[in-house]
Amino acid sequence: MTRALVALTCAAFVTLLVELPAAVQPLPAAVLAAAFVLLATVGFGWVVRQDPRRRRYLAVLYVAVQLPLGYLMFGAAPAGVGATLLLMVLVSQSVLLLPLPGAVVVTAAVPLFHVGMTWGDGLRNGLGTLAAAAFTAVVTELLLREQRARVELAEANRQLRGYAAQAEELATTQERNRVARDIHDGLGHHLTVVQMQVQAARAVLRSDPDRADDVLAKAQHQSTEALAEVRRSVAALREPRHAAPLAEALKELAADTSAAGVPTELETAGTVRPLPAEAEEFLFRAAQEGLTNVRKHAAAREARLLLDYREDGTVLLEVRDDGLGTAGSAQGAGFGLLGVRERAARLGGRVDVESAPGRGTTLRVAVPG
Repeated sequence: MTRALVALTCAAFVTLLVELPAAVQPLPAAVLAAAFVLLATVGFGWVVRQDPRRRRYLAVLYVAVQLPLGYLMFGAAPAGVGATLLLMVLVSQSVLLLPLPGAVVVTAAVPLFHVGMTWGDGLRNGLGTLAAAAFTAVVTELLLREQRARVELAEANRQLRGYAAQAEELATTQERNRVARDIHDGLGHHLTVVQMQVQAARAVLRSDPDRADDVLAKAQHQSTEALAEVRRSVAALREPRHAAPLAEALKELAADTSAAGVPTELETAGTVRPLPAEAEEFLFRAAQEGLTNVRKHAAAREARLLLDYREDGTVLLEVRDDGLGTAGSAQGAGFGLLGVRERAARLGGRVDVESAPGRGTTLRVAVPG
């Protein structure tokens, strides 16, 4: 907008020079017009480049100098297009530099330059100049608002791109955490079972080869499941990791734990009802994590799974063992329990762990469903 005003000022000055031969005193009019144009270009540009605090005072000083200079120029120059255009430049600059009341004062003062004419000519020309000045002020204000809106829109777009980048980073982090939980819950479970079955097979290999072969066959099955789990996790699929109904999937987990040397029973309470897929997945993973910790850390003689469909609209899963309790349990500090808590928080559920030395550990999770 500043460059456009400079171009308009130069064009108005050229027009005024063309009209100068009609002036009574051409030389003083040219000098006054040149001074006005110099201030309107160089001076105005200098004021605009100042910091906002200093610019406020310099803007008032600039307009206070240009108004009387414009009055002298308008009186010396012929009453033509050039002088009027220069006054319109001053009106536009006042809108850019001054608060709205100040710009209104300058706009209203410009028609007073016709004072000295006859009453009829002064009124006619003054009203015409007032209309031109008001039009110039309104157009300048609209252009200024559009410019501000563009700046604000650009800033909003920049912030939006920043928010989008943050959202993408957050989504990536969440997905990494999800895949990490799935690898821990799925692959860790299967590898734990494989490890314990291989240990059992080695223990009975010489004394009971048939039993060793059976244990190794189960270990091979678990290793196949572990490989499938890795492939699913790498593909980052979101389908449930168990195709069977929840009770059947938990029964299989209990059987795996029993086969690994810790007899485990499943008890179901309440009226079985369909659950959201994510809730079923969470309960399955929580049971998987709890039983894995029982086998790895509890040194338990037996374990128990409870799936309770409560009447209050929640479903409770409980994993209980009679092992070492706090002294030998890592359930409270491992990554697995952290994953269980994160899943529960996302579903609006809760997780509780009770453990005492020599009295075993109980993991309880509950979710709406």
